[in-house]
Amino acid sequence: MTEKKSVTFQLLLEILMVSTRLGLTSFGGPVAHLGYFHEEYVRRRKWMDEESYADLVALCQFLPGPASSQVGIGVGLMRGGLLGGLFAFLGFTLPSVLALIIFAIILQGFDIGDAGWIHGLKIVAVAVVAHAILGMAQKLTPDLPRKTIALFALAVTLLWQTAFTQIGVIIVAGISGYVLFKSHAAVDAKRMSFSISKGVGYVSLGLFFGLLILLPILREATSLNWVAMFDSFYRSGSLVFGGGHVVLPLLEREFVPTGWLSEEAFLAGYGAAQAVPGPLFTFAAYIGAIINGWQGGLLATAAIFLPAFLLILGTLPFWDALRRNSNISRALMGVNAAVVGILIAAFYHPIWTSSILEPIDFVFAAVLFSMLVYWKLAPWIVVVTGAVGGLVLYMIF
Repeated sequence: MTEKKSVTFQLLLEILMVSTRLGLTSFGGPVAHLGYFHEEYVRRRKWMDEESYADLVALCQFLPGPASSQVGIGVGLMRGGLLGGLFAFLGFTLPSVLALIIFAIILQGFDIGDAGWIHGLKIVAVAVVAHAILGMAQKLTPDLPRKTIALFALAVTLLWQTAFTQIGVIIVAGISGYVLFKSHAAVDAKRMSFSISKGVGYVSLGLFFGLLILLPILREATSLNWVAMFDSFYRSGSLVFGGGHVVLPLLEREFVPTGWLSEEAFLAGYGAAQAVPGPLFTFAAYIGAIINGWQGGLLATAAIFLPAFLLILGTLPFWDALRRNSNISRALMGVNAAVVGILIAAFYHPIWTSSILEPIDFVFAAVLFSMLVYWKLAPWIVVVTGAVGGLVLYMIF
């Protein structure tokens, strides 16, 4: 029994350490985060195969909330159960939460948006995402039909940028895969093993919808500020499709017109959020800290990420059975091809368009890509090189 507990503790510690390192080095937004996850969890540690990872990404694209954070939680759940998911979330999220709380307290008046090292980190994201896309494309779009689906997803996602475009593209791709790949045998997908029962899934989904209904009622019935804060952040985290940038207008409408914080403070925090690694949803920690110090920052973080945790915990117990069904397996062939196209579209905008502004930026991106792909250097070394190189380029040019 002692040995089993020791192994479990070691596993949880490993999950926490790996996710914390990702939380300290994953700059560049949600698509870049998926690239970092792919490099660490699929390529280096082989905690899951390409198909399982792509399936998890596809599932999280359907769910509201921060997709990259949900993927990280899902990897933790599959690796170490409920505690594994919690540790994966804490490791990936807390570094940026703490940084933004500090920004809120002592640095909110500084303009850091044009700093050279920030631009260098954006170029790192170009290299990381390009590497992830190449690896996933080789596995998930091996034939002409799936390449065509990826092209369709790329074009639609890039030309019609709405909150629900990605969901529509995935649905169409799933139907296409179901129709096009009838002659394909069912994929013998590697079983996702994790100690989360369907009962826990039902409870989690019940809590998700229950809180969505009850929190506004409780807010009206009480005059407690922390209840009002929790309700606003929970609702924002529950109703957002499309990632962190989409949640910003919701948070602005929740807190600026009501006088919780000024427009200037909101914009200063947005600049700070761009400078830290990890999920952009941690911008909530900044707002909470402005309103009520570090306690408010932690409350806001818990409230805005709780829906994401409940949704991934509620859907994963059913996902493995669905993906192993022959009909669903054919649909997933199309969905996974669409995920590749969606990632390529996001690679162009906003990652490429906001990072590669001059020829020297492209050269630097090529160097960072070579460091990651050909020289096999650790991602954190590439991140540090990108930050230092961006600062040097800023001073020279």
